[in-house]
Amino acid sequence: MKAVVARVRRASVTICDAGDEPLRVSGAIGPGLLVLLGVHRDDTADPATTASRVAAMARKLHELRILREERSCADSGAPLLVVSQFTLHGDTRKGRRPSWSGAARPEDAAPVVDAVVAALRERGATVETGEFGANMAVESVNDGPFTVLVEV
Repeated sequence: MKAVVARVRRASVTICDAGDEPLRVSGAIGPGLLVLLGVHRDDTADPATTASRVAAMARKLHELRILREERSCADSGAPLLVVSQFTLHGDTRKGRRPSWSGAARPEDAAPVVDAVVAALRERGATVETGEFGANMAVESVNDGPFTVLVEV
């Protein structure tokens, strides 16, 4: 599992129709973390491994000390906006077109993304989300900018 985590002043996800016309806002946050979460095919191979990776990712995201004054969402109460992002597992080593073979299949990845969100909420985090598989417009105003890659 891999996440690109950005400290943001605000962020939102709007669900769009096939013509990219906005339909509705799925999630929005003020100051906090925007999390683009990608699930690798190996993350879903074994249920026990998946559960431990989900717990590890939720802990990392919630306790990551990248907010102002070296604070985390856990100790500041800052919200997270979690958006599924299969393209994080794109392989660009060969040719000009990425290979998506490393990404988990949608039917395998969606429950893992949902599990990370549930685990964050169980930890007491305020979590907004995108919509898995939807055509989404993600907007953010980065703070810093401060962006890190988290892998478990």
